[in-house]
Amino acid sequence: MLWTLENPFGICRPVLLDPPNQIRFIGLSMRLQWAGFFLEAYLTLAAAMYIDLGEQEERCIIEEIPEGMLVTGHFLLQPWDLKSSTHSPHLGVTVTVRDPNHEVLMSKRYGIFAKFTFTAHASGQHFLCFQTNSTSFSVFAGERLKLHLDVQIGEHVMNPKADGTKDNLKILEYGLQHLIDQMVYITKQQDYQREKEEAFRQISEDTHSTVLWWAMVQTFLLLSVGFWQMKRLKDFFIAKKLV
Repeated sequence: MLWTLENPFGICRPVLLDPPNQIRFIGLSMRLQWAGFFLEAYLTLAAAMYIDLGEQEERCIIEEIPEGMLVTGHFLLQPWDLKSSTHSPHLGVTVTVRDPNHEVLMSKRYGIFAKFTFTAHASGQHFLCFQTNSTSFSVFAGERLKLHLDVQIGEHVMNPKADGTKDNLKILEYGLQHLIDQMVYITKQQDYQREKEEAFRQISEDTHSTVLWWAMVQTFLLLSVGFWQMKRLKDFFIAKKLV
């Protein structure tokens, strides 16, 4: 007996399959699991980045994060030259996160390898800043450091115990939860983009109205100055008895 899904959002129901069909089903499930594993590994590596840091230097990245989303980050701090460089075991990184209003959401000191998480309380640009606590006493003077960074927004963390289990229902449960979390992230991202579009439209309309009113004011001023000049010239000609 195997458990299958009637639809992506339906319930699981047991079905009876013949032994050859069971073998083919299990083989297909294993291939899909391996394909998903390699795809996830590729996306993780593609999303990773690194930052060049110096002694006591702070670098920031900007992430567009919708409200209520959980952000998870992993980083690893290394010297550029792993063979010729030695550093203090007390070397670490201070992570500071600021919201769109530049208020500090979190500020914490970590080691050379750590994981940090925070939740966005407002939609907009969030500033993720990283600063080393290294000095000339902890590393050689002038040495550059490399900070490997991977930031994931709104991603459901798969249970590692469920990946190794033979219970297909458990695997489907975590896979479905992962899809639901991804849908929530996409929905919030779309809502955030709609808010940005509405704000941009409002700014465009305000700018258009301001330009239109300024053009009308300029036209009125030009007409007023022209009328005043004509009146002054007419009065001058009358005073000189030229007309």
